[in-house]
Amino acid sequence: MIPYNKRTSILIKGATHNCRKTDIFIDDGKIQAVGEGIRSEFKSSADFEIDAGGDVLLPGLVNTHTHAAMSLLRGYADDMILFEWLSQKIWPLEAHLNGDDVYWGTRLACLEMIKSGTVAFNDMYFFMDRAADAVEEAGMRACLSHGFIDLFTEEKREAEIKATINLHNHIKSRNNPKLTFATGPHALYTVSPEGLTWCAEYATENDAGIHIHLSETQQEVDDCVKNNGITPAAHLDKYGILTERTVAAHCCYLDDSECELLGKRKTAASHNPASNMKLAGGRAIPYSALKNAGAPVCLGTDGCASNNNLDLFEEMKIAALLQKFTTGDPTILPAAEAIDIASRTGAEALRTGGGTIAPGFAADIILVDRNAICQAPFHNPISNIVYACGGNAVRSVICDGAILMHDREIPGEDAILAGAEAAATSLVARREEEIRNQS
Repeated sequence: MIPYNKRTSILIKGATHNCRKTDIFIDDGKIQAVGEGIRSEFKSSADFEIDAGGDVLLPGLVNTHTHAAMSLLRGYADDMILFEWLSQKIWPLEAHLNGDDVYWGTRLACLEMIKSGTVAFNDMYFFMDRAADAVEEAGMRACLSHGFIDLFTEEKREAEIKATINLHNHIKSRNNPKLTFATGPHALYTVSPEGLTWCAEYATENDAGIHIHLSETQQEVDDCVKNNGITPAAHLDKYGILTERTVAAHCCYLDDSECELLGKRKTAASHNPASNMKLAGGRAIPYSALKNAGAPVCLGTDGCASNNNLDLFEEMKIAALLQKFTTGDPTILPAAEAIDIASRTGAEALRTGGGTIAPGFAADIILVDRNAICQAPFHNPISNIVYACGGNAVRSVICDGAILMHDREIPGEDAILAGAEAAATSLVARREEEIRNQS
């Protein structure tokens, strides 16, 4: 019987890694050994065996920018101007969210992420104690932050500080090392200097992450320069936000000096190409400038309202193609590098302990179907994974030494889908009732 969502000792036989057949032994949540022919040494130690049959072995993927519960808003509003989309559709619907909605939305998001090979994610939203319930049940890793929005008022700031501290205490009380905490100052245009300072100082005092939006649009840059006399990255750095524990989402409109600043601070930039293209942001992340400056670049999807899915396989392809298209350089962000930013750099940014297939690293790994149509012919499995395959080619997912999916099966999938559908229907009904009452 498959030990789903329980840490166990696992021997994986006959996987393809670095274009070679290899075995891998997992125990105590970590990779213990990797190599051709190690099965004889560890066979008697394994509680469970997986015959990979040539499936491609990869580190589990890491989604470094999500609003997971927004999976309930998938398809609710599309093809609109950004401000109209937010003010007429998204914000009014979000005003009706409750904790149960966030639970079911996050549960649905976790299901989708596991199905497409993601083992960890960086989430910012509301009712995050209920998001923690969903993540824990799914067996994934997540760094959770309350979306801190004080709108430059003291009263609101005190409420956001309280909500942030409460979330931190809640996560600590769970004593689950797969759940971590970050402060979540939403953006420089929604958070006061006092709020930014508090988020930075609290994160430093508690060795926590910081999750923030940065330079997503030209308007954000123009307004910041007009109001503060400096660029957005410099503004955030002034209040201590840019650190080696910070993940800054989007980063489309950074100039060269800002890229150098992120590199100096070792702040991770989360590239969200599908969301930025869909909302017509107008510019791709300056990938080469960030890379040359030594700033870690990782990958994210954003929420399902602005991307519509959480498939990092799709995101890898879009990221690689977008960079080639915007720069005119077909050599930029090659396939192996795309996998790296979707796995290793994301794992390092969230400090998961995974992201690398080697002894001593966390056993966060996936197996991609060798016999999927997208793998034929098998000239270059790395190229196939980025340019040909989607997340539906993932066969098995292991996180922290626990099997979350095997041969595409996840226990309780139908119940999760039904619960999420019911929650989404109820959420929209509450909004429609409000509209009727206003008319």
